[in-house]
Order: sequence, then C-alpha cells, then structure tokens
Amino acid sequence: MDLKLHGKRALVTGGSRGIGFAIAEQLCAEGVRVALLARNADAVEAAAAELRASGYDAVGVAADTAQDEQVESAVAEVTRQLDGVDILVNGAAKAAGGPVTGFLALDDDDLRFEVETKVLGYLRCARAVAPQMVERGWGRIINIGGLAMRRTGSVFGSVRNVAVAAMAKNLADELGPAGVNVSVVHPWLTETEGVWDIIRRGAQARGLTEAEFGLELAADVSIGRLVQPSEIAYVVAFLASPLSVAINGEAVAAGGGLSGAIFY
Repeated sequence: MDLKLHGKRALVTGGSRGIGFAIAEQLCAEGVRVALLARNADAVEAAAAELRASGYDAVGVAADTAQDEQVESAVAEVTRQLDGVDILVNGAAKAAGGPVTGFLALDDDDLRFEVETKVLGYLRCARAVAPQMVERGWGRIINIGGLAMRRTGSVFGSVRNVAVAAMAKNLADELGPAGVNVSVVHPWLTETEGVWDIIRRGAQARGLTEAEFGLELAADVSIGRLVQPSEIAYVVAFLASPLSVAINGEAVAAGGGLSGAIFY
C-alpha cells in the first residue's frame, strides 16, 4: 500500500532510540524527510547519522521538551532545515511512568516531572507546529501514550497517559476542521533497549534465562510475545499518512492485545 507520505516532513521527539527511532526509520522508508529531537546532542546526531548512512534524509536537533524556549527554537530550526513540518510524533518521555508502589509512598515531584515532560512537553511541541499545519490545511500529530492508562499499579503512569489521551482529543476537535488530525498510540512493554535492561536484571534476580523472563513479561499479551518497536512504527506511519483521515481524536492500542477487560 502506498501511504502517500513521500516528500512529507516529520519531527519525531524522543527519536534518538527505542520506539522513537523505529518510527523515524519507518517514516524515512516511506519517503519522509525526518528530524529527530532528543535532549542528548551526541545521541540524536548519531541516530540521524545512522539514518543518513542508510540513504535517508534525516537531521538531528537537541532540545529539552520541558523547556518552552528550547522547544520553540528547535521547531524553528527544524522548520528551517526541512522547510516545514507536516507530521509531529510526540514521544519524548520516560519509558516508565513513575515508580510502581502504593500511592502513600509516592513523591509529588515525580508526578510534576511526568506532567512537565510527557503532558506539557507534548503540548508545547504541538503548539509550536500547529500554526504552520493549519496554514497549509493539512497535518498529523501522533502522541505516544501507554497502556498504563488502562491498568492500575502505577498511579503516575496511569495519570500521565490518560492526560495525553485527553489532550489529544481536545486538540483533534479544535484542529480537525483545519485539516490537522491528532491521535494517540498506546504501546505496552515493547522490546526496546530499556525493556531489555529490565529483562536482563529481572532474569538475573529470578535465576531465569532472559527468554524465560521475557515470556513472563508477555504472559498477558495475547500474541504471546512482546511487541517490537518496528511494529509500533508501522501503526504510527499509517496514522501519519493522508489515508488515516477517518481517525481523529482516537486512541489506538498497540500492545499486542492485553488480555482481560473489553474496551469499546
């Protein structure tokens, strides 16, 4: 299927590794010119260089999405280098949403950090790119949330991802008439570098092989394994395309099918 993305311009935040890098790579493969954004200048440039070595059109920009001025400067620089931004993928956030513990033991500053980075950070980036999308009459904003929004066990993880979904729906209703669609993709545990660190530590602590511990983590995933970053990227690439126009303000669960409750 031709996703009709050739020549589009995308900004992928949190793009130096993990799901963000996989998304950037898939968009590049569809003919998109991509800017990666991350806090670490060396890491984001190395990631962009890896894409360029594969023949793709990619640049790296360093910024902290928790800082208004840095976001504005970064978007201005990306707009200059790519001559515009048609697609924003918001993914700059911690892989895990705060400590998994009882709420009485939680530190309020941890939640403030989560809101500042994942919720307000996403909002800052959307606010910076939306005017040019509205002016052109077309755009896509895809926010990477997390299926912790449907699970208890991590108060802050649930709160931040519910907030991302609520924000996306508000933006979709406001921007949809101008041709800008906004959506959310909710992964679960995905085989990123960070999750493999969890698998290695957990296997060692439990006296299991990494394969055995990985299967335990995927015990409630109906496909029987953890999802790969590239498989999240396929979903995002479709949502970024003109073909996804019928999906606006909606959340797409991409965790391999968590067993249990029915959502409709």
